[in-house]
Amino acid sequence: MMRRTLVTLATTTVALAAVTIPATAATTPTAPTTAAGQKHKQGPYTITIDGANAFPESVATDNAYTYTGSIDDGTVYRGRLGAKTLEPFLPAGTDGRTQVTGIKVAGDRLLVAGAFTGRFFIYTKTGKLVASYTVPDTGEKTLVNDEAVTPDGDVYITDSFRAVVYRIPAAEVHAPATGRHRTLQVAYHLPDYVAGTSNGNGIVATPDGRSLIIGYWSTGALYRLTLATGAVRKIDAPPLTSDDGIALRGDTLYIARSVNNEIATVRLSHHDTRAAIVSERTYPGADTTTGVAVSGDRLLVTNSQMDTYLYGAPLTSPIFTVENLPLE
Repeated sequence: MMRRTLVTLATTTVALAAVTIPATAATTPTAPTTAAGQKHKQGPYTITIDGANAFPESVATDNAYTYTGSIDDGTVYRGRLGAKTLEPFLPAGTDGRTQVTGIKVAGDRLLVAGAFTGRFFIYTKTGKLVASYTVPDTGEKTLVNDEAVTPDGDVYITDSFRAVVYRIPAAEVHAPATGRHRTLQVAYHLPDYVAGTSNGNGIVATPDGRSLIIGYWSTGALYRLTLATGAVRKIDAPPLTSDDGIALRGDTLYIARSVNNEIATVRLSHHDTRAAIVSERTYPGADTTTGVAVSGDRLLVTNSQMDTYLYGAPLTSPIFTVENLPLE
């Protein structure tokens, strides 16, 4: 039933959203050293996911692990930084978690978006459920897509089918792991939503904690939301359609363009009013690049096969993967 629902929705959106944020103090595998003591930059390599239905929509890292999740059954996978395989961590279906899109790390918490189910989950890093959330019952379609964490610990969440941003305060994020159930609270409203398609998608918080940057999948536009006032302004930038997961380091955005199978590097101006494309890159084996994260001097990119999943066609590959690339 869920597969049939997704196939129907695929007529209006070819790929789902996800977004991760850059990990703090993340490490990467040690590069080989020459006899002269100089280190060579490690080239791209592939991380496999130990799951037959992984369809990894998003990816996140911290200083110990890499995480991804399955849009097909809700399994959360993880592996040590530098490992070549991600193993099941949170089993499919537990806590009502049957789909995973955006995944993020916030201190000692793991944040998991529940896609079309309208759910959102907070876990400890040992796998205990802190709390689960459901979108308000308005009768509208929902796609709880991606999340961002501000420096003060608040979490903001996009809904690609509803023109809103939800907020979970830091106190709830870091509350004891009681498994309490709550309703997501709308914090802001977004402009330029088009019914029946994927709109607000990837989301990141600026380093100063004053703003959010949100990408729209259908139009490729970028918007800046000022948290103090709720004002939303379109950033002066070339459109990057199929704008999916976003990562931010300093004044540089790394944008996963799912349908285009590429990562766009975008430089923000002072005050985030303008943005310029620095480069656009792909790699062998890119397969619907829906998620991106920064880990040290590396990029992690999901090969989600999301287009294959949505249309129910034969898999491009029976092995699901995340690509590990040099940052530049």
